[in-house]
Amino acid sequence: MSSRSSQVRPARASHGATTPDAHLIDAYLDDLWLERGLSEHTLAAYRRDLVSLAGWLGPSRALARASRADLFEFLSDRYRRGYSPRSTARLLSCLRSYFRWQLQRGHSGEDPTLDLSSPKLGRPLPGTLSEAQVEALLAAPDTDTLLGLRDRTMLETLYACGLRVSELVGLRLGQLNLRQGVVRVFGKGSKERLVPLGDEAMEWNRRWIALGRRELLLRADDDALYPSQRGRAMTRQTFWHRIRAHAAAAGISQPLSPHTLRHAFATHLLNHGADLRVVQLLLGHADLSTTQIYTHVARHRLKDLHATHHPRG
Repeated sequence: MSSRSSQVRPARASHGATTPDAHLIDAYLDDLWLERGLSEHTLAAYRRDLVSLAGWLGPSRALARASRADLFEFLSDRYRRGYSPRSTARLLSCLRSYFRWQLQRGHSGEDPTLDLSSPKLGRPLPGTLSEAQVEALLAAPDTDTLLGLRDRTMLETLYACGLRVSELVGLRLGQLNLRQGVVRVFGKGSKERLVPLGDEAMEWNRRWIALGRRELLLRADDDALYPSQRGRAMTRQTFWHRIRAHAAAAGISQPLSPHTLRHAFATHLLNHGADLRVVQLLLGHADLSTTQIYTHVARHRLKDLHATHHPRG
């Protein structure tokens, strides 16, 4: 048993499951908490899924006696009511876990989820920005100020290199080689890659190092490339707050994510004819299939351009 067994789980909230299902659901969730340490938020979601099925079956039918046909009808009913495939896939994952638990503890003689297939989920296309929007975002910081100069340099570097935000805020001065025009990046799993900076990002980094960086550092021996206003390495949350403020100033109203400029980097490279494997190397993806999502984004963008500008679009 996990060391979590010595901890006290917060009191359960009542959600109206009828007996005999209520005590089984409680026991199942207690086991999940003990063995996997799931949060109360996740446990509450699991409870809602199970109570939903119990309510659908009705007070005369226990979960332990649910058949494959019952579950198929339940899922079909959800589909008719407009639930998304992603929501249904999450619910089915919960049901599989629950009925496997029932079977292991002898509460039922079979697992009715064995032959149920999960709904097919299309991979969501990452949100991105047009090239004009990127230009507006890059130009948003007031570079006459110390923080504006830093933010412009960070945005230029983020877009030029396709970095993750965590990689960007973690950069140290020694990782930047302006003579060769590359930055040494340590990505997921501490995997190292060299990424070209490009002329614009190189010039902004030269200006930042010469005119601004030292003024923000609290200690002369600190090697953070982009220190925060507090004089030490910036957090991802702080930089993300800065990006949203600059996006608002640039008139960009669409929802952004911390990866938006990384997505724009990959999409714009592919739109301009870059090889997919080159983009994979630049992004630091271990698997080419992870990078291939951007080909869909690029095709979508090209279709929009064709429809807008081609005389027979």
